[in-house]
Amino acid sequence: MEEEKKEYRPTVAFDAEGAPEPLSLANAVCHVLDRRSAEEVELLPVGKEAGLADYFVICTAKSTTHLRALADEVEFRLGLSGIDALRREGRGDGQSWNVIDYGDVIVHIFTAEARRFYDLDRLFPEPGRIEIAPDTDGEEEENK
Repeated sequence: MEEEKKEYRPTVAFDAEGAPEPLSLANAVCHVLDRRSAEEVELLPVGKEAGLADYFVICTAKSTTHLRALADEVEFRLGLSGIDALRREGRGDGQSWNVIDYGDVIVHIFTAEARRFYDLDRLFPEPGRIEIAPDTDGEEEENK
């Protein structure tokens, strides 16, 4: 009998109150984006002092179609883990920038041209960036 393939569900740690841990959530977003071929995925520490979020996740899509697919995939996969976005901007056709707000983590998905134009990366020096944790979800399935 053929085994059913388990659906990929990113692992996210939750605090005692049931809220997702910000760094764990940010890493899960990075893993989803990476699995769907997002380019130049960066995890940037924003810090609550900025009044926005703890982390930005920034990536580049290959096209506007890829951009929509990446945004949809992030929302779908995190939804499987019980995490819903607070807001999403840029859903229309031809949009070059989607923003998904998870409170402590804000996801920015750009086309290459929009990423160069808005250049959010310049706000965060290279030494302060966070290394994305390895994606261990689904390793058992892949090693069978």
